[in-house]
Amino acid sequence: MLKIYGFFDLYQPKIQEMTVSEFQSKVANAKDLDFGTIFNQSIELFKKSWLQGFLMQLFVFILILPFMIILYVPFVLMIINQSESGQLDPNAMDGIFTGFSMFYILLFLVGVLVIAALQMALNAAFYRILRSLDEGREVKTSDLFYFMKAQYFGKIVLLMLVTVLIALPAALFFYLPLIYVMVPISFFSIIFAFNTEWSIGDIVSSGFRLGNKKWLITFGLFVVSYVAIMVLSFVTCGLGGLFLAPFMFHPIYFIYKGAIGFDDLSELNRIGEKEVF
Repeated sequence: MLKIYGFFDLYQPKIQEMTVSEFQSKVANAKDLDFGTIFNQSIELFKKSWLQGFLMQLFVFILILPFMIILYVPFVLMIINQSESGQLDPNAMDGIFTGFSMFYILLFLVGVLVIAALQMALNAAFYRILRSLDEGREVKTSDLFYFMKAQYFGKIVLLMLVTVLIALPAALFFYLPLIYVMVPISFFSIIFAFNTEWSIGDIVSSGFRLGNKKWLITFGLFVVSYVAIMVLSFVTCGLGGLFLAPFMFHPIYFIYKGAIGFDDLSELNRIGEKEVF
């Protein structure tokens, strides 16, 4: 079969996924990264991506809202009933928890896992958007839903479940292990975004390899970025948080780009390429 590329196909981003061994080799030989350079690059890219980041935050809020309503409506109704009767029952809260059936609790936990997986899908798609903007390509709002497909979502749910199973025990040990694992975990989404065919085990192990290799600079950028976002959010009475929170993804993108890079084939070099079956 002869593969023919049209004029507009030359500018379509084609992602050629590297193998796990290639990734490990790049991690082992990764060059040192400059803190200030990555932070400045993140600011410059944020100037281009703030709208897509805001939309991502907005979509996440919309996804979470129904579960917030389900969780808080019983408490709100209890407070309203007690205010109407003029009596405050200190045991009413226990009664509400007793009324929650095991099925309700299980259903709620499954819902939370699905919402967290949807958020991870949005995050992974946002990394692809960052790359497109970084390379001067146009993006669309629909690009945020790139991974909202059956072929990806099952793996995203499993990856989210593994993330919870890693983070939960770490949090139980006085949070100190959680501080360590938060860095490798932060690379799960971007590794999946550009290596969708990898297994969950490959994504997790590669996240820990890259996280361990670049732990200090990643954690430092986390702290500086978080403090800056908190200060600016406080100054703007919290409203700025919706726009500024996605900035946290930018240092991760540039650390990945600097340490691993991208191996896409140049479309200009594929003109006239033939596939013979």
